[in-house]
Amino acid sequence: MTISCQLHEARRLEALNKLNLLDTPPSEAFDRITRMAARLFNLPIAAVSLTDADRQWFKSRVGVEHTSIPRLGAPCGEVADSSRVLVIPDLLRDELFRDTPLAASGIRYYAGAPLTTVDGHCLGAMCVLGTEPRETTQAELDILSDLAAMVMAQIEMQHALGRMDPLSGLPNRNQFIEDFQDMQRDRPADEQRLAVLVNLATPDQLAHAARALNPSFLDEIVVDAAAWIRAEAGPRRKVYHVAANQFALISEAGVAMADYLPALEEKMEHAISVSKLRFVITPSIGVVPFEIGTADGLSVLRQAQNAAHDAIDSATRVAVYSAMEDGLYRRRFNLLNDFAAALISRDQLRLVYQPRIDIASGECIGAEALLRWNHPTLGPIGPGEFIPLIERSGLAQATTAWVLNRALRQQQAWRAAGLRLQLSLNVSAANLLEPDLADRVVAELEQYGLPPECLELEITESAIMEQPVKANAMLEALAGTGVHLAIDDFGTGYSSLSYLQRMPANVVKIDQSFILGLEDDYRQQGLVRTMIAMSQDLGHRVVAEGVERGDVLAFLRSAGCDEAQGYLFARPLEVDAFGIWCRESSEWGDAVAASMPRSEPRALCSLARPKASLAASRRRHQAR
Repeated sequence: MTISCQLHEARRLEALNKLNLLDTPPSEAFDRITRMAARLFNLPIAAVSLTDADRQWFKSRVGVEHTSIPRLGAPCGEVADSSRVLVIPDLLRDELFRDTPLAASGIRYYAGAPLTTVDGHCLGAMCVLGTEPRETTQAELDILSDLAAMVMAQIEMQHALGRMDPLSGLPNRNQFIEDFQDMQRDRPADEQRLAVLVNLATPDQLAHAARALNPSFLDEIVVDAAAWIRAEAGPRRKVYHVAANQFALISEAGVAMADYLPALEEKMEHAISVSKLRFVITPSIGVVPFEIGTADGLSVLRQAQNAAHDAIDSATRVAVYSAMEDGLYRRRFNLLNDFAAALISRDQLRLVYQPRIDIASGECIGAEALLRWNHPTLGPIGPGEFIPLIERSGLAQATTAWVLNRALRQQQAWRAAGLRLQLSLNVSAANLLEPDLADRVVAELEQYGLPPECLELEITESAIMEQPVKANAMLEALAGTGVHLAIDDFGTGYSSLSYLQRMPANVVKIDQSFILGLEDDYRQQGLVRTMIAMSQDLGHRVVAEGVERGDVLAFLRSAGCDEAQGYLFARPLEVDAFGIWCRESSEWGDAVAASMPRSEPRALCSLARPKASLAASRRRHQAR
């Protein structure tokens, strides 16, 4: 059995066991259906047969004394595996079943229809059996399928799967799925419809309301919304309560999207304008076009939910499902799920290093460690795609721990080789809320025998401002260990003099958005000069990120900037390439320093290196 088949069977058994049907007493409700089946087919045996892991257990039976038989060789087991109607006109002439215990007991005829849940799990079969060979008409197959549907309706009713939401009084998601399936059977194939989902509020808004208000307040929102949606939909449209704060409906056939959307937008605008909660919750509507015969209810609901989520940020609060956006969202979800495995793999994650240059001396005095991911099937995933996902997830702490360990291990190796650099790492907002972050950083430094000043942690302003009290307390604790701190992406967040005064930072890194294009923008040059002077007046060393041109470097030198980082010097480099870069950049920097104008950089590393060709070194550096 393949892994996918094993997983399917495990889920099927889980669905069966959740219903608590196995080994329960007889029920007249089921026996009535079983007797009807035997009479309609004029056969001596009929049963509601549930397929357990190793047996067929009869919830109801006519003409059978025993309550179960082995699953192996039982036709009902085949029905459970295939989820299809099975007819065996003569067991003794069937290759699969002629040697089974059932055939040996005198059974010659079998017909079974699957007992299938709303979620698509087959529990077993509604079956009829005879002692003589027999043919089956299509009308009889239809009757058997109807009887199976009656059994499932009885199961769901008896086990409180329900069809109505007790709060709103509207049919629930189970009823939506069942009605959707009926529509697929009853309506013409290729008929175009629209599914509409109304989302009352975002999860965060509901959580805030639950904390601040009486729980009945949320119930009132749902009840009021249900009444409004039902009134707007009209008596001919069925409205479903498909989730705690979500309602759905299906449009009539032939409705054009071009006409439907403006009407929805108008209704939404009016509802928001008159709502007393318009400043507390953000309702939105998602619309999904689908075609009868090619769609399933669960997929349509998921797509409508995606569209409703996209609509939250739109001007009209109404959005149509986008397959492209859906694909991007599913990719992000899958990447986040796959990254957990990457953290424990041996070859998916690695660090690369980008040099930081002292502008006055041209010396390489530091490096920023940057995380890279090579996905086993998708290949390289850009940090701009996966890092934001990680920072907003529960993997942020584990990721920083991985980076810290690998970076300090490399720092130890560099120092053993005589290379003295300060190594910078990025820290997310989630890390600043870890109560033991400072202790773990100190423990890692001690493990590798490294002094705290060899490590610099970079924190963005926005990360600090998510929970400023806790974040600043952790920054003070980190500063107390001797580790250096840097404000990353300065100028893009909540920059202010009071903020800079409070944070125990050693370095301010001016975001590259202020550096790119600086050579032709005099207003931007004035702003950068002010940022440099202000930061230095407050005691911070200033690093310019994204330096790609010599004339920009010349301006930064004239403005008194302390350090620079960017493609002018090197892209992020693999470990071995970083060592080569240090040797080569030192040699061409030393060789041309005397003849080079002050507007050009000297890029040095504090490590003695052998001589090499200046021209060859520069060619190799530029090729990388």
